Amino acid sequence: MSLSTSSSNAPTRFLTGITTSGTPHMGNYVGLVRPSVRFSRRSDVQSFYFLADYHSLIKISDPARIQRSTLEIAAAWLACGLDPERVTFYRQSDIPEIPELTWFLTCVTGKGILNRAHAYKASVDKNIAKGEDADADVTAGLFMYPVLMGADILMFNAHKVPVGRDQIQHIEMARDMAQRFNHLYGEHFVLPEAEIDEAVATLPGLDGRKMSKSYDNTIPLFVPRAQLQKLIGGIVTDSRAPGEPKDTEGSALFQIYEAFADTAETASLRQAFADGIGWGDAKQAVFERIDREIAPMRAHYEALLADPAQIEKTLLAGAEKARALSRPFMTDLRHAVGLRNLAAQGAGGVRKAAKVAKPSFKQYRERDGQFYFKLLDARGEVLLQSRGFAAPQDAGRAIGALQKQRETALAELAGQLEPMDETQTLAVLDALQMLADAAE
Repeated sequence: MSLSTSSSNAPTRFLTGITTSGTPHMGNYVGLVRPSVRFSRRSDVQSFYFLADYHSLIKISDPARIQRSTLEIAAAWLACGLDPERVTFYRQSDIPEIPELTWFLTCVTGKGILNRAHAYKASVDKNIAKGEDADADVTAGLFMYPVLMGADILMFNAHKVPVGRDQIQHIEMARDMAQRFNHLYGEHFVLPEAEIDEAVATLPGLDGRKMSKSYDNTIPLFVPRAQLQKLIGGIVTDSRAPGEPKDTEGSALFQIYEAFADTAETASLRQAFADGIGWGDAKQAVFERIDREIAPMRAHYEALLADPAQIEKTLLAGAEKARALSRPFMTDLRHAVGLRNLAAQGAGGVRKAAKVAKPSFKQYRERDGQFYFKLLDARGEVLLQSRGFAAPQDAGRAIGALQKQRETALAELAGQLEPMDETQTLAVLDALQMLADAAE
């Protein structure tokens, strides 16, 4: 096992990705980017943000579009205040361990699970409705999309994944993959959980439907001021004239304003609707409020676009930070599934080793609800005793660290272990070395 050492006091890992298939729009900003940037500033979380460019290949076959979208989305995150020094900000395709893990997970994922994926089922239903073959134009990439997403999440053992309700299924699938792998090869993966914030707004588009590239009803986030005003002027409204009271319920214009305004501003516009404000004046108020928030970021965004080399440098630095975790983790996963150094079997060739009594770890749960472990010698005597962990994964990670890092892990885990004198410590180190030799 190779998960990084942690305890119940360790920060919670959050992971968020955005597909590089288009220009970032207001809906992305309100529903994902703005709340994620604010959240990333908390001291009790460890945040991972990535550009899902492998995912974009599933639906985009224009290389220039993918490259441009990657640049624009990276610039948008940075312009909106994401601090790459505080978070791990990387491009998916810069982490070669992700596609390798995708294959490992592919080999433990049942086809029946993937048959039930929403995106695949939607494509099949659409083909059947048209009288075509069920799998017409369905690529293996679309079918395997949930496994790649699972690898994105499990590669960094994210505890929480912020998603909309339509994405919960993917998190459930990632949990299934992790459980199956853990059952076969030992405890390696944290079981991720979907994080749904009901307070995060879903922004309507120009036609009143959910703002989405697929509906072609978006307002690009950083369009020039004059174009922003024109787009807001085109938002669909009803035919009520100035002086007639207007409903805020169901009004796309009001919902967009509400996503940017504070409580007092929202109340003021609601009253203006009741008093019969003209649609032209209402649209001007919405434009001015949005532009007040976006304008400073727009200037930063345009400066970043003008210096793509700096964005590339930032992404590569983020990839190195990410790979400091993914490289050793993947090494351990390779060993777990049997992709090992043959020389470690010794000159006598591959043969089953004779059973010899050796030290062992025992993990268990006490009545207090906490999870513990102890290291026993070959006779069953306790050499090392842990203190309580909040979750079995935390205890498992500590065991894995002791097995792999031995003396270093003993020092780092001192606060989670019962005190030992020098003689006891030496005995523990000897036992850990015996376990390492037996593994080889």
